[in-house]
Amino acid sequence: MVRRIRKAVFPVAGLGTRFLPATKAIPKEMLTVVDRPVIQHVVDEAREAGIEHFVFVTGRNKQVIEDHFDKSYELDSTLALRGKTAMLDELKRDLPDAGATSFTRQQEPLGLGHAVWCARDIIGDEPFALLLPDMLHLAKAGAKGCIGEMIEAYNSTGGNYIAGYEVPDSETHQYGIIGKGKAAAGGAYEIGEMVEKPPKGTAPSNIAISGRYILQPEIFKILETQERGAGGEIQLTDGMLKLKERQQFFGFTFNGEIHDTGTKIGFLTANIAYAMRRPDLSAALAAELAKIAKG
Repeated sequence: MVRRIRKAVFPVAGLGTRFLPATKAIPKEMLTVVDRPVIQHVVDEAREAGIEHFVFVTGRNKQVIEDHFDKSYELDSTLALRGKTAMLDELKRDLPDAGATSFTRQQEPLGLGHAVWCARDIIGDEPFALLLPDMLHLAKAGAKGCIGEMIEAYNSTGGNYIAGYEVPDSETHQYGIIGKGKAAAGGAYEIGEMVEKPPKGTAPSNIAISGRYILQPEIFKILETQERGAGGEIQLTDGMLKLKERQQFFGFTFNGEIHDTGTKIGFLTANIAYAMRRPDLSAALAAELAKIAKG
């Protein structure tokens, strides 16, 4: 019997040094893509997929993320008094149910594998989704989000899932890469190999890991004793390779846009891409971009 995915983990402890000085006082996950924080876009994707409990692995100076997903009585009262009901209704829609969020600290920057392990007691003995907030997955109009499509495929097969997308062969050394095996249910495929940042010319494919996963709880025991790998950090890929020795892993290629907001170019293009999906912004933005392009 395939166990249902109810919980999702969001690692949000990173320092965001690429965006200094903006991130000196503001967590990088709270930088806005149009008018919603990056982390809100990712939580939206998880909620749409039916996730019921949201687990944030935080670090120092991340209190504002917890505040963002809490009720703001002063703001709500002010909006109500000013008759801004549409804005108030939107804030209420974005607010998770009481008790549906958990926050735990990753006290040292020891890598993604360590961040996932920090959520072990909250997740318990359940399969879970893992969403990296830097990576925004913009679905095609009317289509499900990436993690929603992955959960749908998972419900047919069980096991573990990793989302991927194609990158140029010349860039495979910058990413975790998965090798594509035979086809499986729901548009998925079996994973043959997983390599973290392979040397140039050695990658098993050009499919890079895009920051969306479904993992079985056995990963926690592996990460508990996982030795440090690349960069002196506990690498999630190393733990998944060990889990792959005893459980199935499937790949899933997302048929939409992926924007890495952890880079400046990715962040800027995400703002444009999301704004162009907005009927209230797209025409005016297109006109302004045309002016800029003309110089």
